[in-house]
Amino acid sequence: MKKVILVLSILFMYACGEKSKEKETTVQAEVVHSDNEELKAIYKQDQAERKTETIDWKVVSKNDSLRRIRIRELLDAEQVKTSLDYHNAAMVFQHGRDSSDYGMAVKLMQKSIDLDSTADKWLLAAATDRYLLSKNEPQIYGTQYERQQGEPWKLSKIDTTKITDEERLEYGVQTLAQQRERVKKMNLKQLSELTVAGKTTQEIIQFIKNEDIKTSKYDLSESSINVLGYGIMNSGNMKDALAVFKLNTELYPEAFNTFDSYGECFLALGDTINAITNYQKSLDLNPKNTNATEILSKIKK
Repeated sequence: MKKVILVLSILFMYACGEKSKEKETTVQAEVVHSDNEELKAIYKQDQAERKTETIDWKVVSKNDSLRRIRIRELLDAEQVKTSLDYHNAAMVFQHGRDSSDYGMAVKLMQKSIDLDSTADKWLLAAATDRYLLSKNEPQIYGTQYERQQGEPWKLSKIDTTKITDEERLEYGVQTLAQQRERVKKMNLKQLSELTVAGKTTQEIIQFIKNEDIKTSKYDLSESSINVLGYGIMNSGNMKDALAVFKLNTELYPEAFNTFDSYGECFLALGDTINAITNYQKSLDLNPKNTNATEILSKIKK
């Protein structure tokens, strides 16, 4: 009888042990890593330093080097875990100095996509192109442009036989035809040149109205006019900025961002009624415009 009880006890302990293991395995499978906050801050700093009006590249280059050193430390400490972590790290190495850094960017971005197949693939294409060019080989996607001092912009050397336009679009890259158009746009004069030349806002507005958008030597795109509007807005001349944003909505009535900016200017002037109207118009054109959604929710409280 004792032997039977002993056998039953062992079987019970074994069963409990197996259940514990199953439970432990289940718990481990449910572990979800959080995005690294330090890497988020590093990425944010990397981007911010490149968006200032006057960039001191000596300072940026030094900071880039320090950022790469820190990311290598995080990698060694196994603190880079999520798809976003690898993306943020890849961007820093994308701003490196040589093929070693660019190759690291490619590896990191590939890991990001392996962890999340829905991740933005553009950075992988850009890192690949930069890596190839650093080895004196032609890029394949077409993300890199260059110009010599005093010369116009051009697309860096590219092998157009390796990647199809369908693949380019999958990676968030423009088609070859779109790339050629982009080069043309990059070599257009900027509207800010008219401001520097002493033209008033009304004169610039009239100039834009008189120009043929397709053949003008100036960049009269939606984004270019928007930049002009924000430049005037930041100088404190709100009414002139409003006139520029209004013009942009008239020239590009199907562009959600023009109405978003127009609404922002109205809001800055304290005109909430027109701000709501234009933010709502922007949202109608693009229901995914989270900025308009957030602003409208705040205004209507």
